[in-house]
Amino acid sequence: AGGEPVMTPAGGGARWRYWARSGWIAAAPEVLEPPALLRRRRRVALLTLVVGALVLAWTLRLEPGSPAFYGGTLALACVWALGAMLSGPLHLGRMPSGTGQGARPVWSALVVGVALLALFLLGALLVARIPLLREPVDALLAHARYGSLPLVALLTALNGVAEEVFFRGALYAASPLRYAVPLTTVVYAAVTAGAGVPLLVFAALVLGVVTALQRRATGGILAPCLTHLVWSLGMLFLLPPLLSLAS
Repeated sequence: AGGEPVMTPAGGGARWRYWARSGWIAAAPEVLEPPALLRRRRRVALLTLVVGALVLAWTLRLEPGSPAFYGGTLALACVWALGAMLSGPLHLGRMPSGTGQGARPVWSALVVGVALLALFLLGALLVARIPLLREPVDALLAHARYGSLPLVALLTALNGVAEEVFFRGALYAASPLRYAVPLTTVVYAAVTAGAGVPLLVFAALVLGVVTALQRRATGGILAPCLTHLVWSLGMLFLLPPLLSLAS
């Protein structure tokens, strides 16, 4: 994307130290934006948050298998994506590489996604034995069990990308840089709370922290999108059979 910063740490030793730090601590260079664009981002982000939270709360309370669920889920993805596009330009992000040019953070994001998925699946073994926690999760997964799994998977993927484009793209860019990671994480979890599933809020907090740090380290939305895709699709396909086996 135009105007995207390129990170070029000098020397092999410096480069490896940068790689070790950049995943969670170091911040990528941010493109300075004019005040008018920042004000527009904040207005659009606020309006998008209000509309998105209402659509999410309504969609997840529909009966499993209801045709309206598919329309509502698609509408939610459109809300996040449209809000992100209207907020202003976004960047994919880069990580330093041995060539001296910024490399797209594809493989690192996929590895993080797999690790996050494994962590949540292990936690699901505990959830399966606690009815108070399991029942809301079963109700949420019923949309895939009673509906069209391929369609639910497609909508899950679309929403995962749209959420990252908005929360780690538009909202992150609209936030004060010093507070962007905690602010976008808390807002993401607060919006997710509309679903009425406590474990989904916990997942949003963990996923929000991880993807916000990826956004901070790479300066863009590609890594958060890929990690979210791996995690959300993995949970969709692997969590139901795992909960059945743990019963």
